[in-house]
Amino acid sequence: MSFENHFLENTIGVFNNYRNLAEKSFAQLQTDKEFHYQPDEESNSIAIIMNHMAGNMISRWTNFLTTDGEKPDRNRDGEFVEKNETREQLMEFWNKGWNVFMETLQSLNEEDLMKTVTIRGEGLTVTQALNRQTAHYAYHVGQIVFLAKHIRNKNWKSLSIPKNKSADHMQGSYKQNLK
Repeated sequence: MSFENHFLENTIGVFNNYRNLAEKSFAQLQTDKEFHYQPDEESNSIAIIMNHMAGNMISRWTNFLTTDGEKPDRNRDGEFVEKNETREQLMEFWNKGWNVFMETLQSLNEEDLMKTVTIRGEGLTVTQALNRQTAHYAYHVGQIVFLAKHIRNKNWKSLSIPKNKSADHMQGSYKQNLK
């Protein structure tokens, strides 16, 4: 496998991991109201972050190689307004964004990686655009996980190694490797 194909395959895996972390966080929320919780006036709710990420994905990744990633019909500021959607409505838009994004990612090939695309009038290689989006989506998924953990508090089920359980995890991993 070429380095370029490995990079694309790895990038898809990284984004699938971020999506999985966010969706495991959503699964722990019990009410629509929890999606709209804001710690203070300046903070975003999980719903706002979901709308922003989906709006970004649809704008950036529709006709990715041929048009500016900031589409004229995108209302970015509107993504940051609380709309009180239901979980189902939020998930529908979230999935629409991810579908556009993943279809585009899966259509890319190694020759595309050094092509120049435009985002907000700035020329970037496809590789640079992918790295930029990796940082952007990781940032927002971290916010989603943090907020969901805050909301669920003691009822939160860890998405990785639970607090104060590192030794148990290492012991289990070591035993697993011995088999």
